[in-house]
Amino acid sequence: MIDLYYFPSPNGIKVAIMLEECELPYRAVSVNILRGEQFAAEYLRICPNNKIPAIVDHDAPGGALSVFESGAVLVYLAEKSGRFLPSATHGRFDVMQWLFWQVGGLGPMAGQAHHFRAFASESVPYGIRRYTDEVNRLYGVLQRRLADREYIASEYSIADIACWPWVSEHTRQGQILEDFPAVLSWFDAIRLRPAVQRVLATGYERAADAEAQRYLYGQTATTAAQVQREHAAGGKAS
Repeated sequence: MIDLYYFPSPNGIKVAIMLEECELPYRAVSVNILRGEQFAAEYLRICPNNKIPAIVDHDAPGGALSVFESGAVLVYLAEKSGRFLPSATHGRFDVMQWLFWQVGGLGPMAGQAHHFRAFASESVPYGIRRYTDEVNRLYGVLQRRLADREYIASEYSIADIACWPWVSEHTRQGQILEDFPAVLSWFDAIRLRPAVQRVLATGYERAADAEAQRYLYGQTATTAAQVQREHAAGGKAS
């Protein structure tokens, strides 16, 4: 059995889709990042980076294994299941380079666009323009890649699973999918996959009130340590 420590954001959804696609038995363990549960001591033992998602595979060779960082989790699950990551060198690294493109580019840039466009406590025109434009550039990269193929690495893979949840937030990023017809066709085809539909049916929560902002944005080493102490004490510090 695999425990998936989960919140329904793009990085959480990508791992849930992978588990559904691979038909691996798993249990979703909610981590409410809007209320600081990612700072609880028991979760930090699994994910020292206080982010979601993470997994614990209780059936791993040699005993229970925890893995954090969504890209690493996708590779682990692909190797465990033997699916969605080719074993041959050329195919494997075709997938891996696009997986790294997502975790190092599309995800962080789209996340910054989300922040400056929807969640920032003040309007920062430069930040809005900077990240909206960069996400637009990245969509252009994906458009060129998909212009002559059905999936990012030709066969459906963890590269597609990694990218799709971020593209699903295109409106929040200030993007119009109709401007990228190959991306739109790819997006619609993946959206209809049964595994994706099962995950989406569980909900997709993307809201942040004033309390949530304290846990999600502007953390430093000092403030993160303070929140961890509050959780260890059983509540907010006075």
